Amino acid sequence: MPVDVNSLWLIVAAALVLIMTPGVAFFYGGMVRAKSVISMMMMSFGAIALVGVLWVLYGYGLSFGSPLIDHWLGNPFASGNNLFAFTDLLGIGKDGAMDPNMNGLAFAGFQATFAIITVALISGAIADRAKFGSWMIFAGIWVTVVYFPVAYWVFNLGDGWAPSILKVNDFAGGTAVHINAGAAALALALVLGKRIGFKKGMSKPHNVPLTLLGASLLWFGWFGFNAGSEGAMDGVAAIAWVNTLAAPAAATLGWLIAEKIKDGKPTSIGAASGAVSGLVAITPACNILSPGWGMVLGLITGFICAYAVDLKWRLGFDDSLDVVGVHFIGGWIGTLYIGFFGQGIGLISTGSFKQLGAQFVGAAVVTIWSFGIAWLLGTAIQKTIGFRITNEDEVAGVDTVVHGEESYVLDPAV
Repeated sequence: MPVDVNSLWLIVAAALVLIMTPGVAFFYGGMVRAKSVISMMMMSFGAIALVGVLWVLYGYGLSFGSPLIDHWLGNPFASGNNLFAFTDLLGIGKDGAMDPNMNGLAFAGFQATFAIITVALISGAIADRAKFGSWMIFAGIWVTVVYFPVAYWVFNLGDGWAPSILKVNDFAGGTAVHINAGAAALALALVLGKRIGFKKGMSKPHNVPLTLLGASLLWFGWFGFNAGSEGAMDGVAAIAWVNTLAAPAAATLGWLIAEKIKDGKPTSIGAASGAVSGLVAITPACNILSPGWGMVLGLITGFICAYAVDLKWRLGFDDSLDVVGVHFIGGWIGTLYIGFFGQGIGLISTGSFKQLGAQFVGAAVVTIWSFGIAWLLGTAIQKTIGFRITNEDEVAGVDTVVHGEESYVLDPAV
């Protein structure tokens, strides 16, 4: 049987994207306090477990099932479709034998990893102070009510309203992943409130090499994230791959320049954060920009995001690990940039603001939907079972209080 190269590429790309979530765990884990690193990493691994199960049960059906109702959620109970649409890809006949749909399953697996990492990204905003059980409840409901519908809006190219009606260009998830996660992160940061002693410089990363390892895994996996979104081994996938190299490289330089200007010293954490901001910004645009324009986008994004992460000190919201400053702001920059410089669709190519308007509306709708639902859900959890740990437990350390473990055993006798 001949090998389906496109399906093979999707399977490989899915594995690359999945490794990004442990990358998030390392990236975030290195930046928190030593007594919170297990909690931080567990929220990412919890997302893998929970969202992976929900995706197979019904997430794929909600996101990519058909027929659809009014370009919105889709009808999981219509003829020929059900909430468990994933099982249709197994091709189980009346005799019980399986005839798997290789391309369909590869695509479903690839998209599952997007759902997983979107949830994991949110967790950085509530580091050092969240209950694990409450986080898991939030994650399960949020991915169902917010991510799965938004994935349908953005990634269902035939019927989702963003690409089919507005003609929004979001190749790999600037709105569906980064703006979506960033808006939810802001909502949860507001609901859970500030950490004890909240002020600039209140805490330093406890393990910088761990964060750099996480950033490296993220960048490595992001080639699957962007190039894999083409679903084929072709020229578009190649340009997406090159942009995934060029844009974050330029963003790293942009962030370091900004750090030198405002703080006097370029830092390794800044380099890692700059690379991630560039990866975020190029995600929606990697198919529609030349590498030159991609590097300009990266340079601008790295520079702006280096300043944007300081907004939390000025505005008074405790986004612990800068999910808003990097993912939300970076996602907005990359999404709007297409309206200006997108090849063949942007203002520079067409002289029209139409694409810019479409990009803005798409990003705004996702922002409002995600923020609103996350705020309501987070508030409900906080007022019932509680989302935030007590002040005493925060001081003692969330790792020992919630998980009964310590990240580092410092007693040489143990």
